[in-house]
Amino acid sequence: QVQLVESGGGLVQPGGSLRLSCVASGFSLDYYAIGWFRQAPGKEREGVSCISSSDDSTYYADSVKGRFTISRDNAKNTVYLQMNSLNPEDTAVYHCAASYGHTIVVLTTGPWDYWGQGTQVTVSS
Repeated sequence: QVQLVESGGGLVQPGGSLRLSCVASGFSLDYYAIGWFRQAPGKEREGVSCISSSDDSTYYADSVKGRFTISRDNAKNTVYLQMNSLNPEDTAVYHCAASYGHTIVVLTTGPWDYWGQGTQVTVSS
């Protein structure tokens, strides 16, 4: 069964950190660009970060630049999103998505081949 599964979300205080994981099963992430998206209630979905399929180049939205880091471990078929200095505006459901053979441009253009079900991140005191 082909799927992406996110984990690592939860409740964290402002200033805290979380590391999200996106694990692929049924296919190899080696040749896929991976994007992280988030959607808060009443807001549009936002692409926050992406890692390229080829040279591991990365992209970050201005809202998370300097605080979030995306990385991949192909041996574990996993992509991570390390989130530091979290603030209440980061509260959202975070999804990962996979796009075969694309660069970081795919974050804004698509298409995406697979999506995960999402993991909730809540930043609150």
